[in-house]
Amino acid sequence: SCKLFFSNDPVKIVKAKGQYMYDENGRRYLDCINNVAHVGHCHPDIVKAAHEQNQLLNTNSRYLHDNLVDYAERLSKTLPEKLCIFYFLNSGSEANDLALRLARQYTKHEDVIVLDHAYHGHLTSLIDISPYKFRNLEGQKEWVHVAPVPDTYRGLYREDHEDSVTAYANEVKNIIEQAHKRGRKIAAFFVESLPSVGGQIIPPAGYFQKVAEHMHKAGGVFIADEIQVGFGRVGKHFWAFQLQGEDFIPDIVTMGKPIGNGHPIACVATTKEIAEAFAATGVEYFNTFGGNPVSCAIGLAVLDVIEKEHLQAHATEVGNFLMKLLKEQKIKHPIIGDVRGSGLFIGVDLIRDQAERTPATSEAEYLITRLKEEYILLSTDGPGRNVLKFKPPMCFSMEDAKFVVDTIDKLLT
Repeated sequence: SCKLFFSNDPVKIVKAKGQYMYDENGRRYLDCINNVAHVGHCHPDIVKAAHEQNQLLNTNSRYLHDNLVDYAERLSKTLPEKLCIFYFLNSGSEANDLALRLARQYTKHEDVIVLDHAYHGHLTSLIDISPYKFRNLEGQKEWVHVAPVPDTYRGLYREDHEDSVTAYANEVKNIIEQAHKRGRKIAAFFVESLPSVGGQIIPPAGYFQKVAEHMHKAGGVFIADEIQVGFGRVGKHFWAFQLQGEDFIPDIVTMGKPIGNGHPIACVATTKEIAEAFAATGVEYFNTFGGNPVSCAIGLAVLDVIEKEHLQAHATEVGNFLMKLLKEQKIKHPIIGDVRGSGLFIGVDLIRDQAERTPATSEAEYLITRLKEEYILLSTDGPGRNVLKFKPPMCFSMEDAKFVVDTIDKLLT
């Protein structure tokens, strides 16, 4: 049941540094996939923080420890003030599962609205709210409602629609109304701030605000899943949900992957009201490894590196340059239908037909295979598996961007 990258000719990686990975023959590959090694593979500051704390203490969080409090405080400075309660866990899946429990306990409702093609994790509770998975398994549960992806390139309402924001938000409103007619109540709208598996989508600004308004009216909460896209990846903001505008604040934010640069740590941030409702059950929340001193030392080191190396500004600069180069290729190669993104989160939508925007699935797969032969690791996503997705480590450089685009140009030509 496990699946390798490039399964016909898999790569054996034995070491990595920065944005590069090396196979057993010492060949160097440029990593455009790995948003887990957020500040770069094997970053010396992260390795040092883990090593030093490992030599002192690693235990569960039932004892007082400064790292836990220091880390929660540092994270709180990056978020809107009302998101001030933090739960630490080991993985994004655990974080999303806890977010679901928090929402249900607070609202006393059960149902969840998700976007089509969404993926939120591999626990049973999350497979149930991940159309990307459940469509191939037992299908949709009665308490799950699927809204269309706010994709203005190939979605229901496109770039020529007079008000795609309201149109997409109204789809959610209609789902709420239909659910109410059947006597069902919505606990949460659960969404990746930038749908990734759905095809590297950038929801139009203002969409989250309108959806949150509909949710709050219905007594539900808004959960922003930042597991793939948080921690400065979008460049101009620390969190991807901030691309929607300063007036938008989710009720719950989940974090994973980049939070520990490859070390298993995750987090849920929420409000006092939601946390108090969760605590009121009298059933304690405990996680053996969540918030342990080593994980928190690593988390703090990641935040230090992002700040010290100005990685947000770097993501903006390199991301803009990469987008510019890709858009030049779009003019040259009609197979490139759309280039979209923010910072170092970029999607290139490959199509067979300009008018129909038919996904160029086999061409995308061929391109990925050929890029690997040129020592570039890139992957595809989206419902048609035709979107090239760029989520490289944040140290990805201008030279790397030029090398990738020149190679793509050569292969497409």
